[in-house]
Amino acid sequence: MELSLLRTQAHSPSYFSLLRGSAGERAPVDFCIPCNPYFPTPEIFEHLGRNLETILKFYPSDAGTITAELCATLGLHPQTVAMGNGSTELITWIDHLLVRESLAVPIPTFGRWTDQPLETGKRVDMYPLLESRNFALDVADYVSFVRTRGSRVAVICNPNNPDGGYLPKHEVVRLMDELIDLDLVIVDESFGEFVDAEPYPGVAAEAAVRPNVIVLRSLGKNFGLHGVRFGYMVANPALAGRVRDALPKWNLNSFAEVMVFMMKQFGAEYQESLRRLSSDRRAMFQQLSTMPGLSVYASQGNFLLVKLPPGHDGVPLRDHLLTEHGVYVRECGNKLGTTSQFLRLVVRPQEDVRRLLIGMTQFLYSGSLHEIPVIGLHHRHANPLSA
Repeated sequence: MELSLLRTQAHSPSYFSLLRGSAGERAPVDFCIPCNPYFPTPEIFEHLGRNLETILKFYPSDAGTITAELCATLGLHPQTVAMGNGSTELITWIDHLLVRESLAVPIPTFGRWTDQPLETGKRVDMYPLLESRNFALDVADYVSFVRTRGSRVAVICNPNNPDGGYLPKHEVVRLMDELIDLDLVIVDESFGEFVDAEPYPGVAAEAAVRPNVIVLRSLGKNFGLHGVRFGYMVANPALAGRVRDALPKWNLNSFAEVMVFMMKQFGAEYQESLRRLSSDRRAMFQQLSTMPGLSVYASQGNFLLVKLPPGHDGVPLRDHLLTEHGVYVRECGNKLGTTSQFLRLVVRPQEDVRRLLIGMTQFLYSGSLHEIPVIGLHHRHANPLSA
């Protein structure tokens, strides 16, 4: 494996780059890119395979047709929705069209919320989420920060990336109420489908009727289809229309169209995949928590943030896991608000987790899993509702 790939850019290299650099070695187990491992099911992939020629050969429908079907499935009004070729496309257009001068964002978080407005010359007011508070967002303190800095746009990611911290729905509504006078309040719910802390998370319905709120949602992450590149935003018709009108008429591809039109048919399988992932998250949290000196942060995403024991750095551990165990992890040294002592680990099935744990144990303790003591452990809870 060519390790230089991991050191040449701000973000992790793509899985395709790793495959090209593997020189015939086995494909790595991906604990880096947050993706649902249980969906699509083998039957869905078989269906896509049988229709691959048609999917690739012909033009997709226009974005309006695909958006209308998505809205019919999700119970949303089409005038309140704009679909994009991935959430990054929507973040880019939101920045170009709706962010005027300044944007406040808690860090650490998804890097495009800091990088994109900085690239277009906006002032980015970064609100530090403190490790001492388990990276939890305090609504009152964040509102005070926004007022003090004079930010015109406020962003939160819920659950947050990379720690998976979750702000309950009533707290998000409180934040929107407090910041009703801002140009925009953006709630990025890209990992919202993985939340099981309350039965009906998410504020898309509220965004559709508020004057200044945008909710961003991903489809690739929860559907396990990052390569399709599709997501959507919900806002009042005026805000949604401004973004929708700026997007190319055929900005969505045929794979996205096929998956949107299959959503109703495979709804039960999709919900089962989320239940399995939630169970895996609890199991993985407990297993990591038995590793001495390792801090594990409770998460409502499909990933877990861990802090390595004192004296250990994530870069050599990442390299060891990839070269010796074929396991690819996200070391967080280039993420604002964290250091290379942190790793973000995607929730995966138990057979993959065992491989991860063996590699981490060898590197951190120079022993085998059954030799790890179970005393003196500590883990941190960013959210008491769920691990």
